[in-house]
Amino acid sequence: MIYITIIAIYFLIVLSIGVYVRRKARGADGFFVAGRRGNTFFITGSLVATIIGASATVGMAGLGYSRGLTGAWWILVGSIGLVFLGIFFAGKVRNMALYTLPELAEKQYDKRVGILTSVLIIIAWIGVIAGQILATGKILSVIGIGDPTLWMIVFTAVFVIYTLIGGQYADIGTNVVQAAIIIIGVIVGMLLVLPSVGGIDGLKSTLPADRFAFPLSTQFDVMDLLSYLLIIGLTYVVGPDMYSRIFCARDAKSARNAVLWAALIIAPLAFCITVIGMEAAVLFPQISPEQAFPSILVNDVLPPIVGGLVLAALVSATMSSADSCLISTSTILTIDIIKKWKPTINERQTLVIARWTIFAIGLLSLLLALVLKGVISALLFAYTVYTCGVILPVLAGFYRKKLGVTPIGAIAAILGGGTLGIISKLMQVKYLDFGALLLSGVLLFAVSAIDNRLQHRKADAKPASD
Repeated sequence: MIYITIIAIYFLIVLSIGVYVRRKARGADGFFVAGRRGNTFFITGSLVATIIGASATVGMAGLGYSRGLTGAWWILVGSIGLVFLGIFFAGKVRNMALYTLPELAEKQYDKRVGILTSVLIIIAWIGVIAGQILATGKILSVIGIGDPTLWMIVFTAVFVIYTLIGGQYADIGTNVVQAAIIIIGVIVGMLLVLPSVGGIDGLKSTLPADRFAFPLSTQFDVMDLLSYLLIIGLTYVVGPDMYSRIFCARDAKSARNAVLWAALIIAPLAFCITVIGMEAAVLFPQISPEQAFPSILVNDVLPPIVGGLVLAALVSATMSSADSCLISTSTILTIDIIKKWKPTINERQTLVIARWTIFAIGLLSLLLALVLKGVISALLFAYTVYTCGVILPVLAGFYRKKLGVTPIGAIAAILGGGTLGIISKLMQVKYLDFGALLLSGVLLFAVSAIDNRLQHRKADAKPASD
């Protein structure tokens, strides 16, 4: 009963925040980028809450359960990516004062590249949102609270409603609260479960020695680490959710500092969550890995109040990532596709359309979640499709003149890399995702070189024809 009460209170709090900030979200800047007023504290909290989602709780604890400390790399590569983002790109991105990542791609190249980037992100991020919804169903099914499908529906309704009401203001406001709950819940949960497994010594005496190997192990070799760094880590350097938060910062300094603080905060959390998975491996050796984190809430492992806090942390993690992905995807669909198709719509009509897209994307994500199976596999599929298609063209776009990349080259890279990324996951060919990323880079520079040569020939031929 206490768990249901805590979940109900939590849902009421986040809905109340959405209602409270609805007046601030009446204009386009307020709804899409929170008025560009976010200070370092709020942007940091929003980034942390966005990052620590289903993959970092249900998924990464499952990796800790099955292979030990190397499971922490799922988020550690994100911390590395954020350091690169903070040092090299965050200030530049904020100073552009845009709404979305595809707008940035369009500014770097042209409208065609912006639209292609938009389509690929929307497809991939619906999968990411579905992964968060699926994770919530898994969490609540393990602790035996009602029907998992019903909870997935309720969960979706809550984060869709407060995002629909308050837009980016609601997301950032709820994210700060969610970040605090996540940090406290994860650390307290890990520390209080340790005595039940005999402390660190108990873990070492019970689990195979390989589970404590780091940075590599027999189950996680250098190629796996390289895959994580490229496929997952790069999504933190160029990611629609990261950039949507940066666009909300009040200035470049706040954006840069927030990204670096987030990188610092999530690194220790990665190990805490992984250790929780290892604790669950000792206490519940027969469960599936993705049940590891929620399983510590059952069988009186934790006191009821503490268990409720950890449950709130789990639900906060999935909800904060879901709402961030939802507002990012909705903004891209509204600004970069619908408004480009029909530029005559005014600000009021744009906001109406944005709210309808929030509803539609939430519904599509829920339907997809109902047919998905594994959280990590679903998210890795989405990240692979996105990374292999979008990231290299955008990174190169920051230095377009020096590198000589062209819109035609970027289009070839997005289509070629994204398509092979999809094939790599559908056919489940190991390391083909490397090939997809490599293909994206080769196409970007090779096609750009050919395009530049053709343009030079046309320019040289023009005076002769006159």
